[in-house]
Amino acid sequence: MNSTQHSLQRLYSAADWNTLHEQALREAQVLRREAWADFWRGTDSVCSAGLASAQRSAERLAHSLSRHAQLRRSMGEG
Repeated sequence: MNSTQHSLQRLYSAADWNTLHEQALREAQVLRREAWADFWRGTDSVCSAGLASAQRSAERLAHSLSRHAQLRRSMGEG
């Protein structure tokens, strides 16, 4: 055991160490929850942007197919 560990053991009792450890665990849990919340917010944002892009593409395709169908009908009638 080095001198730093030995001197810290004299400053803190076992109960103090347990309290510090429990506090660190609680803080880690809070940070973990915040990190997951940030992750899912970012994921939601990326997915929403992708869905919006896909919807615009689908609308353009539908419009293009409609124009093509109208053109074919007008050429068939002429």
